[in-house]
Amino acid sequence: MDKGGMELEVIANPKMTKDGLSVLQLETAAGAAIRHFSNACGVNVPRSRFLPVKNCSDLLLIKSDLYTLDQGRLVLSEDRLFGTTPIVKLDDHFKKIRDFQGRFKNIPNVIDLDHLTVSGNVHFGRNVTLRGTVISEPKFAQKIQVL
Repeated sequence: MDKGGMELEVIANPKMTKDGLSVLQLETAAGAAIRHFSNACGVNVPRSRFLPVKNCSDLLLIKSDLYTLDQGRLVLSEDRLFGTTPIVKLDDHFKKIRDFQGRFKNIPNVIDLDHLTVSGNVHFGRNVTLRGTVISEPKFAQKIQVL
């Protein structure tokens, strides 16, 4: 650090633009910087205190009735009978925020959901409740409205 910076490994991440152009995104892993600090240690943070939103499947859960906000913390709702979050798998139709928002009039009630898999051209209405295991995979590019 005394020499003006850290030497971090560069990660090459191939991507595709909307126009179909292949590009190479160069990244560094900030966590790799820990080796540059003497006496550094890691802390294991439980999932109940750390709710990363890495994709729109995670965003769906965070925006749902599954969590309540309590003094700036997201807390799993007491109405949830299970201590775990549902498994949610949304395909590439939901990958971008704009696409995700366009496919939900309102975020469904998922308090009793165990598993959700959605593939294809699926749109959700205003007062939708999802329970148990829900799998929607329309055939032949059909548009499905879940009301």
